[in-house]
Amino acid sequence: MNILMALSQLEVTGAEVYATTVGDALTARGHRVFYVSDTLTKPHQGEFFMLRFNKRSIPRRFWHVCYLVYLIKKHRIQLVHAHSRASSWSCYIACKLTGTPMLTTVHGRQPVHASRKNFHALGDRALAVCEAVREQLVTGLRVSPELIAIGRNGIDTEHYQPMPAPDNHKPVISIIGRLTGPKGELCYRLLDQCLDLECYRVKIASGSQVPERFQRFQDKVEFLGYVQDVPELMAHSDLVIGAGRVAMEAILMQRPVFAVGEAEAVGLVTTENIDAAMASNFGDIGPNDLDIDFAALPVRITDALNTCFNNATLAGTVRAAYDLQAVTDELEHHYQSVIVHRLRREIPIIMYHRFIRDDSEKGVHGTYLHVNMLEKHFKLLKRLGYETLTFAELADRGMASRLEAGKKYIIITVDDGYKDNFELLFPLLKKYGFKAVIYAVTGETFNRWDVENPENPEKTVELMTPAQIKEMANSGLVEFGGHTLTHPKLDQLGREQQRIEIAENKTQLEQLLGHKLTSFAYPFGIHNEDSKQLAKELGYPFAVATNSGPLAMHEDRYQIRRIAIFPRTDVFGLWRKIKGNYVFRKN
Repeated sequence: MNILMALSQLEVTGAEVYATTVGDALTARGHRVFYVSDTLTKPHQGEFFMLRFNKRSIPRRFWHVCYLVYLIKKHRIQLVHAHSRASSWSCYIACKLTGTPMLTTVHGRQPVHASRKNFHALGDRALAVCEAVREQLVTGLRVSPELIAIGRNGIDTEHYQPMPAPDNHKPVISIIGRLTGPKGELCYRLLDQCLDLECYRVKIASGSQVPERFQRFQDKVEFLGYVQDVPELMAHSDLVIGAGRVAMEAILMQRPVFAVGEAEAVGLVTTENIDAAMASNFGDIGPNDLDIDFAALPVRITDALNTCFNNATLAGTVRAAYDLQAVTDELEHHYQSVIVHRLRREIPIIMYHRFIRDDSEKGVHGTYLHVNMLEKHFKLLKRLGYETLTFAELADRGMASRLEAGKKYIIITVDDGYKDNFELLFPLLKKYGFKAVIYAVTGETFNRWDVENPENPEKTVELMTPAQIKEMANSGLVEFGGHTLTHPKLDQLGREQQRIEIAENKTQLEQLLGHKLTSFAYPFGIHNEDSKQLAKELGYPFAVATNSGPLAMHEDRYQIRRIAIFPRTDVFGLWRKIKGNYVFRKN
């Protein structure tokens, strides 16, 4: 995907660290990430464009929107991810004009006024960095709860390793954060009212210029300026004071953290208060700014320096909640949902069964297609520029790869594994260079499940032999998936019977092919929760149904929708079904 990260800032902020950290993780996954902001200090991959979002006059905002529209069109941006109020307003208008999906991460408490309540400018989805932000968006700004999800900060947890306690002659306290705005006020009051600068060695790391009022502390406090190696600073600190990412990173290094931010003083973070600390982003977000009893802090800070606690347990909690790859997984999930539902388009997954040469091979059930029509289908796909994907490729590249800019992907699936798949489909796959996924039944030699149907018996049709299956798989054009031993209606079986049908079929195909299977198809598209759980437990990354499941395929990997192809699906009918919006029009 092509993603535009939009920030507004004049110095390094937590939002910038978040955007560049997850941006680089997304880049590593094959996405193209661009940045637009007033400034961008942190090292990052991806092109950066300067735009003075903090200049907020009407002419300036008009220019912001025009420039964003230009960037969106020039770089074929598929999603805009805003990270601040100023940038989100302009991005919202630009995305409306261009029809571009948009998502906003809300990093802090929002100002509450009438216009903000009526014009949220958050786009298609909002990610709140903690529960307190979510609560304020819902209660203070009347944002619909369905629009909001929790989107934690992503931290490269491998970069912050446990460190032994330093052997400092005088306790070292490090304060990390801005010296401007509410954080600057907090830092000033800590120095002025709470810290004994004679007893402690206080170090301050900040990207801000030291304001004039801080000059009175110059002789007693070390103002380090912007620090590239924050872990090194934390490693030599007896206590780290900060909020948000600062607190998380210090906890990962198993350094004592006194969490205090723009809203409240959580105090020393322990296993007892870690959940509450995370809910307020370690003191950064609350109902009011600086709602802190500063008179009580000196004793609390002294106690924090003298308290022993389970650092390893805390680090494990933070690692589980903020791990960069897990956070990026969630972010990709939100991106896909926003794009698919905003544009009402999903890559088509079409479903064939068997193929015939002449009318004598027609069946009672409408699960066949004449091979001449199949070739017309393939000619249309080739003419329209479609490329075929398999589920094995999706598992390798990631689900989001199906939304790659400038690509038109389709997944061709074929159920049951009839002999005609080898005789008629296989040559056309070779001719057109297409790939397909065939779901093979392995406990039968013909379509017994249809032939022995007392209400509507079908004619007998042979299934492929193991040799034919292996030849198709070895070609690299066909991925085989599981389809049970005998093609039963799974919801009519007990859990153990379902397990045998799914597991034995999987084992037989994997032994024949010499590799693991990637996807499974429920016979008749019929399944229940046991079926889905068993597919997952038995190691399938994906399972496909027919006309049930979410409209966006990534939202339930074990109930992926498919589009049925029938005998009367001509070229025009296929075109209607593969445009991408078919499942949305049908629901």
